[in-house]
Amino acid sequence: MITPGTTTVTRPALLPRLNVLQAGRILPIDAFRGLTFLIMVWVNEMHGVTGISPWWKHMPGDADAMSFVDVVFPAFLFIVGMSIPFAIHARIAKGDGWLALQGHIAWRALALIVMGVFMVNAEEGAYHQASMALPIELWSLLFYAAVGLVWGVYRAPSPGLDRALRLLGVALMALLALLYHGGPDGHLGLTPQWWGILGLIGWAYLAACVLYQLSRGNLVGLWLMLAGCVAYYAGHRALGEDATGWLAMLLSQDGHAAHTSIVLCGVICTLIYHDETAGRMPLATRHVRALAMAVALLAAGFALRRWFPISKIYATPSWCLLSAAACVLVYAALQALIVQGDVDGWVRFVEPAANNPLVTYLLPFVVFALMSWAGLSWPAALRQGAIGIAFTFTYALAVLWAVSLLNRLNVRLKL
Repeated sequence: MITPGTTTVTRPALLPRLNVLQAGRILPIDAFRGLTFLIMVWVNEMHGVTGISPWWKHMPGDADAMSFVDVVFPAFLFIVGMSIPFAIHARIAKGDGWLALQGHIAWRALALIVMGVFMVNAEEGAYHQASMALPIELWSLLFYAAVGLVWGVYRAPSPGLDRALRLLGVALMALLALLYHGGPDGHLGLTPQWWGILGLIGWAYLAACVLYQLSRGNLVGLWLMLAGCVAYYAGHRALGEDATGWLAMLLSQDGHAAHTSIVLCGVICTLIYHDETAGRMPLATRHVRALAMAVALLAAGFALRRWFPISKIYATPSWCLLSAAACVLVYAALQALIVQGDVDGWVRFVEPAANNPLVTYLLPFVVFALMSWAGLSWPAALRQGAIGIAFTFTYALAVLWAVSLLNRLNVRLKL
């Protein structure tokens, strides 16, 4: 469960004052991360299932509504935010100075953005198969192999060979970028398009890390920055069509600001439950603060709905804040269940995904590329109605089992 005590770190002068966090693995965070990835695999696979309630699908962009499926991506962003204080704290504990810390953050963000760009360009409608030297499925599989070379956790016999393998992965990505042709007539290369899920997470992670450091770990500062993200989005909607030049370019990034607001909510939730800068605080008090946070987010989300209808597609502030409120309540429930209720045996079930989240995310894409390359598809009977829901959930469980096997084989990705 939670290891008692705190870790005290001597920080170089250039580093901001950061929070004192609980040491050791935080089981409720692992549980939240594992559940998020399990449900993510499930709903991603359920995208092609027909004859089911809209509750099991993403809501249309103009629906002013959200389903539970629309909360999965925000939960992904939220758990990224929950991890940021721990990750930055861990780097400082290892002795990173200010420059090394920023380099590590930038490298992780770049990795996610690069993966997102490659993956979104492999989606149907983006590539021009007739102009490509390789089938898109093989192109994708080679990309995943390159990801394993660059960011895989493996032990080469020597540091030189390890470096050579990672450089080989970079070279393979560069070659795949040169071989890619997209657009209606194949004249386009790799383009950001909408960045892909991982790319959006990478940008939001980068922004939230910067804002967390600028806030110096202060909750009031983080709340103000969260409000600033909402104001940024509102500014684009109010001025975007009339803005020109650098202002138009700046305001066009409103989606990144919206996603960053969810990541910041995750940071705030972590500090509510796990910051011990001011000393130990009873869990009941932390629950009250988390409930107050959820109520504030719900109130703001519903208030903003008048100007910004709920929409995942448009990343509106109402969707962001309502989704973040749901995540806070789920995490509070996990805290009560695991820490207070001592009901934690089930966490082992989702632990593989919690320990190896990037592999969990990518594995279904690898399976899809392999099946498509081989000309295989799931039987139509498994893609309809209640049977489709049950099958896709079983598939998600199979992915978790496969990830647990890969964990035992030390097949991991680390950014």
